[in-house]
Amino acid sequence: MALINESHPEEFLLLGFADHPWLELPLFVILLITYPMAMLGNITIILVSKLDSRLHSPMYFFLTNLSFLDMCYTTSIVPQMLVNLGSAKKTISYMGCVVQLYFFHTMGGTECLLLALMSFDRYVAICRPLHYSLIMNQRICILLVSIVWLSGIIYAVSEATVTLQLPLCGLNTLDHLLCEIPVLIKSACGEKSANELTLSVVCIFIVAIPLCLILASYAYIGNAMLRIKSSEGRKKAFGTCSSHLLVVFLFFGPAISMYLQPPSSITRDQPKFMALFYGVVTPTLNPFIYTLRNKDVKGALVYLMRRISNAK
Repeated sequence: MALINESHPEEFLLLGFADHPWLELPLFVILLITYPMAMLGNITIILVSKLDSRLHSPMYFFLTNLSFLDMCYTTSIVPQMLVNLGSAKKTISYMGCVVQLYFFHTMGGTECLLLALMSFDRYVAICRPLHYSLIMNQRICILLVSIVWLSGIIYAVSEATVTLQLPLCGLNTLDHLLCEIPVLIKSACGEKSANELTLSVVCIFIVAIPLCLILASYAYIGNAMLRIKSSEGRKKAFGTCSSHLLVVFLFFGPAISMYLQPPSSITRDQPKFMALFYGVVTPTLNPFIYTLRNKDVKGALVYLMRRISNAK
């Protein structure tokens, strides 16, 4: 491999699990199964939410956005992973790396904020039910989702652009399965403490603060649920909120371990497993979590299947 001077390399070598080659075939099979599952599950959520008028509410509008986001999230990394795991040449072009970097972090930043928005929606629905239709009207929902997507794009463009300016003075190899900001910072040479500090500060706003808002929302929700006299009402509220909380912990846990510590302190294999978790596992599980624990979605899905079978 040629040394990199001031110019960027033509391609990166993604080492992946080069030290554990026996992992490549099982991982290839797992991705080959989970990727179609993730796409099918999220497409189903979108179709059910759009076609069933009973699900035309803010909660399912946000859930539809989450499903679309998860589809984009997995698509930004899994096809490239499958190509590299299934061939001897494990490379990605420089422009491919740049595109993946922007898309992957746009989706990641947007999902952090969208999950916080979904928790706020549940807070208003349970703690301020009389004002729910006024606060979460269609215009406000569209505006909030637009802000969330725009903020995710701004985060990705600013942080990725700064990272790409770092000099790469060694071999053009990345000890990872994909192009991710902490790994690129760790691979760069020269003074990079400013980049590490910037990443940590930005991630406080994009990861830590949304998580704190989610936890605060659910603290109020939990208090309000204790005051619900109807056991059926408590059960329904708990079912909806527990699904969202499970998704939150599945996504934020690995994200915190990657982005709220200096890249230089990240262990060698940590980025690979964390990226697989919040980039593949969580988007695959999300549709099943929401459908298996949500009677409205299950009912709408059964109703839709009956309509399809009757049409035939």
